[in-house]
Amino acid sequence: MLKPLSALPLILLAQTAFAEVPKVVADIAPVQSLVAQVMGDLGEPEVIVDPGASPHSYALRPSQARALEQADLVFWVGHSMTTWLEGPLEQLAGNANIVALIDLDGTIRRDIRDTAVFAAVEAHDGMEEDGHEDHDEHGHDHYGIDPHAWLDPENGKTWLAAMAEALAAADPEHAGIYRQNAKSAQDDLDLRIGRIEAKLAPVSGLPFVVFHDAYQYFETRFGLSASGAISLSDATAPSPARITAIRQEISDHGVVCVFSEPQFNPGLVKTVFEGSAARTAVIDPLGTALPPGPAHYGALLDSLADEMAGCLNE
Repeated sequence: MLKPLSALPLILLAQTAFAEVPKVVADIAPVQSLVAQVMGDLGEPEVIVDPGASPHSYALRPSQARALEQADLVFWVGHSMTTWLEGPLEQLAGNANIVALIDLDGTIRRDIRDTAVFAAVEAHDGMEEDGHEDHDEHGHDHYGIDPHAWLDPENGKTWLAAMAEALAAADPEHAGIYRQNAKSAQDDLDLRIGRIEAKLAPVSGLPFVVFHDAYQYFETRFGLSASGAISLSDATAPSPARITAIRQEISDHGVVCVFSEPQFNPGLVKTVFEGSAARTAVIDPLGTALPPGPAHYGALLDSLADEMAGCLNE
C-alpha cells in the first residue's frame, strides 16, 4: 500500500497544474496557430471554423458550442470577420475573457476596398505616423474595416504579445513561459518577413488580380501591386458589372496573374481571365490545406509568398 500512496501526491500535483492552464478557443486557424505558439507545451487551443469553410458565414457544431461554454479565453479577429459569432459569444462564452484582436492597440487596420479595380481607389490618408490606423478616430465602424489583418505579420507580432499577456493574467504561474514563447515567435516572424521581402522584391511591380479582396495587408506589407478583386472582401458573389470591370482591367493593363482560391468557384475565375495571357494560381488566406497547429501561421505566409512569386515570375 505504501507505493501507490506515495505516488498519489505527485499525481494530484500534476492534475492541479494541468487544471490551471486556461481553456482557449480561437475563431480561425491562423489565430489558433498564434495562440498555440504562445501556449507551447502547456495546452492546445481549439478552433471554431473548420478547414475549408468560409469564416464569413458558418454554423457552429455542438462540440464547438461546448468549447465556447467551457472557454476561459476566446481570441477572435473581431466583428468585421465573423459577425455571426457575436451571438454565440454572448450566449455561450459569458464567463470567458473575449479578445477581439483587430480592436487591439497597435493593430494595423485598413479600410475595405469597395471597387473592383484598385487603381480607381483614392489614396487613404487615415494612417497615423507610426503606421497604425485608429478607425474610431477616423469615423469608421467595425464593418468598414478589412478583417484579414492576420496577413500582415506585423499584426501577428502584435497579437502574439497580447495573447501572452491575456494568458499570463489568466494563469500567472506560467506567465514567464507565455511571454518567452511569444518573444521567440516574434523573432521567428522577423526572420520570415526578411525572407519574404527578398522573395517578392523582384515581382513587386507586376499587376495581378485576386479572387476575393483578402490580401491587401499582405500586399501592402510586401510592396505588391494588386490591380483588383473579382469579389469583395466578404466574398459575396460579384455582379456582372464588376466582372466586366475586372476583365477590362486584365485586358488594358497586362495583368500577369489571376489568383483563385480553393473554396470558391473556379469556373468564375476562368470566365474572368479567358482570352487573356494571364496565368492562374491558387492562394488561400486561411491556409486550409496546411496542417493546423503552431507552424500553421508561418507556413501560410510562406505559401502565399511562394505562390505569388511563382505565378508572377514565370
